[in-house]
This record gives sequence, structure tokens and C-alpha cells, in this order.
Amino acid sequence: MRMVSGVDLVVIGADGGPERSYGGSALAAAGAQLLAGALPGSCFDAGAAGCRVSVVEPDADANTMLTVLREAARRRGRWLVVCLLGQLVTDPKARRLALVTGGSTPDNAYRRGLAWDWVVSAMVHGDQEETLLLVDAVADRDTWAALERGGEDGIGELLSYSRVPLWGRVARYAPGRRGRDAVLPGGEGSFSWALARVLEHGVPGAPAAVGPLELQPAVAAQLECGELAAGASGARLLVPPQGGRLLMRNRAAVRGALAGLSLSEELLAVLWRESAPTDPPSA
Repeated sequence: MRMVSGVDLVVIGADGGPERSYGGSALAAAGAQLLAGALPGSCFDAGAAGCRVSVVEPDADANTMLTVLREAARRRGRWLVVCLLGQLVTDPKARRLALVTGGSTPDNAYRRGLAWDWVVSAMVHGDQEETLLLVDAVADRDTWAALERGGEDGIGELLSYSRVPLWGRVARYAPGRRGRDAVLPGGEGSFSWALARVLEHGVPGAPAAVGPLELQPAVAAQLECGELAAGASGARLLVPPQGGRLLMRNRAAVRGALAGLSLSEELLAVLWRESAPTDPPSA
């Protein structure tokens, strides 16, 4: 009988390169490292030892990114969690969506980019029992307008009726001087930043194990604070669906439980925690 592993985590923070139009992806690599560090140890019944992590190089091309994702999807497991960070672009007909990759220009960004439907298809046809796609992205004026239009024949429906569960934030981005104060994917106030903070501090009053939907209000509160501080506007939250068995550790509940222990019991709990596996994510 073949054993079923825990979590396969694929983190893609795509840096669009020096092109001014794609400055919205400047901090995506930093956000990818943030999630790669925060998520594995927070998986409630898998932990760092039960989480296989693949962090794609920020300047990788779309084929490399897709290859890493497909390899992870082929591994039999309980969960496949994919993180996409960077700037989104649409095709000329505004029907398909892609993540901008390194070296792109306004003339070739969509053709060079990692297509959204490639990502979703690889996840749908993977060998895991459940999937979750985390999105921390921005979109320029034209792409944002196409997302807002929605409809069954537009790219807006990719976010509204995705074939895999979504969780995250997509925001407008204005290149140049107008984008200096924007909340960039991976930066302070972004979804990656907010999720990492919530996982670190926990949610007071919530159970010791919580799903994405139970974490969403705390994440949304962090996002709101970040947007107010930056003066940002125009964002779309992707709320995870109800159900699913992916549970995260609520560190606030653990701290509350330890506070009520006697000194000897607390010492035992600390020793147990320090002896638990803390393997760093592998690149």
C-alpha cells in the first residue's frame, strides 16, 4: 500500500524584470520567500516535515514554472497548494490571463507569461485529494477593466468560477509615479504579508486548527490596514470556499493553552515543541 504524503507546496513569485510597465512584480520574489517560510510549519497535521516545498526562481520562464508545477501535481498527496505572486496581463482579446515573467515587454508579455489556464489545468489533473490556489497579484488598467467586466466569455469569470478553490487578493496597479504608493504583491500590506502575519500571531478565540475560511476575516483586517496606510484603492478579495480539510495551526490558541499550564507542564510543552521537526523549505 502506497503512503499518501501531506502537502505539496509550489510557490511562484515572478519578477517581470526592468520593464517599467511591470513594476508591480518587483517584490513578488520576496513575497514568495515569505510564504515558503510561513506555510509549511503552519500546516496543522503535516508540519514542515510533511510539506514538500518547491520555490521557483523569480526570473524563470513560463515553461520552467509549469514544469515545476506539473512535477508537484504528479506526486500523490493529500493537498496541492500553489502560490502565484506578481503582475497579471491579458491577451489582446481579453479572454485569457497570464502571470508576467522575466524579460517581458508590452508586445510579448502575454505570450511569454505563465497562462492562468495552464496552472489551473495542472492542478485539476493532479494526483492530490484537494487543491488551493493562493493569489497575490496586481493588474494594470486594461487587465483590471477586463477582470471587472466578468461574464462567461471574459477573464473575470476565471476568478469568479474557478475550477480550483482560490484565496487571495488582486489589485489595480498604475505604472510610473502613480504606482509609487501601491501595495505590491509580496510587500507590506499585500496578501502574502497579511497571511504570514496571521499565521505567525494566530487568531485569538479561534480553535487550535483553523481552515482558510476561518482565517479570512483576520487576513482581510490586515489587508485593510495596509491599504489605508498606503492610500491604495481598487482591490478584489478572493475568499476561500467553505469546506475542505486543509487546516492551519492557530498559534494564539496554543499560546492561550500554555498560559494555563503549571510550570512543569509548560516546560514539557516547550521541550516537545523544540524537538518537533523544523526542516527549512527546500528550493
